[in-house]
Amino acid sequence: MNDQLLIGLDITNSIVGMLTRFRQERVALAADMEAMFHQVRVSPDDYDAFRFLWWPDNDLDQEPVDYCMGVHLFGATLSPACSNFALRKAAEDNIGEFDKEVVKTVRKNIYVDNFFKSVESSALAVNLAAQLQDLLSEGGFRLLKRFSKRPEVMETIPESARVSSVLDLDFDKERLPVERTLGLRWDM
Repeated sequence: MNDQLLIGLDITNSIVGMLTRFRQERVALAADMEAMFHQVRVSPDDYDAFRFLWWPDNDLDQEPVDYCMGVHLFGATLSPACSNFALRKAAEDNIGEFDKEVVKTVRKNIYVDNFFKSVESSALAVNLAAQLQDLLSEGGFRLLKRFSKRPEVMETIPESARVSSVLDLDFDKERLPVERTLGLRWDM
C-alpha cells in the first residue's frame, strides 16, 4: 500500500544547511518533537490508506481485526510531507502572535522531528525556546529532549522536557555529555 501513496511536496530542510546553521552562533539549542507524525491527523477520506490487520493475542489462528490509523505514522511515504506541512501551517497561522524570528525558526531549523538552532546569547536562546514551545503547542506539537550547553538556558527548561543525560548534571563540576543527533555526535 505504501508504494501507492503519493510522497507529497518535499519541504524538508537540507540536513547540511541545518547542521551548518546550528553551528553559526555561540549558543546552541536542540530538541526532538514528541511523536511528531502522531500529532497530525489523517483525513477520514484517507483512512483506508492507513488500514491494518491485528491478530488478538498474536494468535494467527484467530480472525484478524481490521483497524485504521487516524494519525500519520512513521514509515508511511507521505507522513513527512504532511507533518512538515502541518508544522509550518501552525507557524503561519500564528505569525501575528509571535516574533518573526520564531516563525522563521520553524521554517528553517526543523529537520523532520529534530530542532537545531544557534543564537548570539543565552538571553535570546531562553526567549526563543519559550516562544517556540508556545507557538508549536498552538499546532499540537511539543518539544522534548531539549538541550543546550549553557546552564542558564537549561535552568529555564522544565526537567520533563530535558534530554535525560543532563537531568542531574552539575554544569560547574562535570564535563558535558556527548549527545547523538541525526546520526552525529555533538560534544556539547
